[in-house]
Amino acid sequence: MPVVVRGENANSREVDGCIFTALLRREDIGNDQIELDHLTMVTGATHKLELDGSAVGWLQVLSGSGTLGGYKLTMSHIVYLPLGFSGDFNAVEDGTRILVATVPSAARFDDNIGDMPATLNCLNWTREPVLQSEHDARKRVYMATPALAGTKAFKGEMITYPPGAAAPEHHHVGAEHFQYVLSGQGSAILDGKSTKLSAGDLLYNYEHEPHAFINESDKEFVFVEFFVPGPCETVWSPGANLCAWLPTGVDTSGRKPSRDIGYHLHGQDDGI
Repeated sequence: MPVVVRGENANSREVDGCIFTALLRREDIGNDQIELDHLTMVTGATHKLELDGSAVGWLQVLSGSGTLGGYKLTMSHIVYLPLGFSGDFNAVEDGTRILVATVPSAARFDDNIGDMPATLNCLNWTREPVLQSEHDARKRVYMATPALAGTKAFKGEMITYPPGAAAPEHHHVGAEHFQYVLSGQGSAILDGKSTKLSAGDLLYNYEHEPHAFINESDKEFVFVEFFVPGPCETVWSPGANLCAWLPTGVDTSGRKPSRDIGYHLHGQDDGI
């Protein structure tokens, strides 16, 4: 059964200028597939990242800015955390918000996890190619792939639903995944039942759970979606259009993107 975490109701604690919220833990999802934290920080606050030697992860800046391992990070950045990473994220603006994900025992999801770069890897995702859905108005930008992160232990993308846009019903085999809502409001259709989602809410889906999304509002509905592990099979419900993505030739600001990605179906994206 899907797990819905309402951001406004999640248990938080404040320590040294950081409001810390544990969004996903074993007790929430019944396994240790992933751990996910949300932090809101004041200027000068520090959050120590300390992964054990078997874990990898990522950090995404949601608002504000900060520094980590020599990188100056803004809302345009996601950082991939290598095995056993240790370091401090320092906020340089009030209201800086970050998501921090940890994948424990990552070798169970990637036999070659030792080949992941041993140093921080920072991506400016706004320079990634914007992809257009073939059958509707949705747009996608990849946030983490084997080519970008150096591992197949996780994979992620950002999906934008303009007003009225909807995704076909489907389920996944071989991976679990979550959606974290960045902005707007939309509905998740979970096994035929509608669940409203707003900015700050999180949805966690297990394997074999049918789901779809629709934006019935007059503003964009945007979420990031991450799979653990990255590779999985996507199964479309009877009568649903396959989710195929077309290159637009531009990045999020209309510039030439940092690389080219061709037409492909969701889930058939090896090498991207």
